[in-house]
Amino acid sequence: MKKSIFSVLLILIFVLSIFISCKTTPKLEEGQPGTLGWVTAARQKAIDFESPAYFPSEWEELESRYETINKEPQKEEVYNALADSYNDLFKKTVPLYAQAREDEIMEAREPLITSGFSRQFPEFVKAADDKTLAALDLYEAEEYYPAKAAAAESLANYQELQLGMKAYLARQEAIDRGFVQYDQQNFAKADEIAQKAISEYDAGNRESAVESTEEALLRYNIVLSNGWVAYAAERRKMASEQRQLALNERANIASRESFRSAENVFVQAEEFLTGENFDEAAVAYTDADALFAVSRIETEEKRVRAQEAIRTANERVGTSSETAIEAERIIEGGSR
Repeated sequence: MKKSIFSVLLILIFVLSIFISCKTTPKLEEGQPGTLGWVTAARQKAIDFESPAYFPSEWEELESRYETINKEPQKEEVYNALADSYNDLFKKTVPLYAQAREDEIMEAREPLITSGFSRQFPEFVKAADDKTLAALDLYEAEEYYPAKAAAAESLANYQELQLGMKAYLARQEAIDRGFVQYDQQNFAKADEIAQKAISEYDAGNRESAVESTEEALLRYNIVLSNGWVAYAAERRKMASEQRQLALNERANIASRESFRSAENVFVQAEEFLTGENFDEAAVAYTDADALFAVSRIETEEKRVRAQEAIRTANERVGTSSETAIEAERIIEGGSR
């Protein structure tokens, strides 16, 4: 009896120890070596840095292996081997990914320099440059995710500044072309909003600064658009007057080819105007104006040459008459 009770007690202790052992054994967490989570984490890192795009054939091979291990549990070494493969592909990808981001950033930065925007707003461009350098430092320290985020923010800054650059260039064009006189109200309002955008951006309120810059750009473009409409109308008036002068001087007959060339350009300008391509119309009217003037000059030159020829002919006729009279006088004198 004692032996039986003792045996049962031993069995209970053994079962309980197994149960406790199972309860206290730490469960493997996702991302821990030798687990599917470890593979998934390596795989996701490769995806985040665009490994599938850079190495499509190698990626397909890894994905085939990944499908296999997803179907049933594997040994730790199998998980680790696949995770290592994803990591190796990631290491091959990172330099390419970093170069692509650098190219994007430089492409976004370059127009800010060439347009002269960086000279007008050096502090804004420098702030974006500093973020770019910070991203580079993080990349060299192999802090890839922070580097990626810093590079993205840097690119976003340059793109925001590009919007400011477009507003700056539109404003400058309106001034250079003398279009401000055609829409002074919109120009003044655009300047007011642009100054607000600068203050907002300087204060770090990037979202509201972008909104203000977009509104300023819209108004500067309206000034340009209205300017082209008015300017095209002015150039049409001048070209039409030049054309009428050419007709009055009969350039269409005396200098037919030159007049025809001018007329063709004038007709094209009219078509541009009808199609509301005011900038192209203005340029074409300007060209037509010059060509009609050329036809008038050619006509005048031909008229001068004709008059000179007539004068010369008359002189020759006069000389011939005088010679004949003199000859007759000599003849008559000799006969006396």
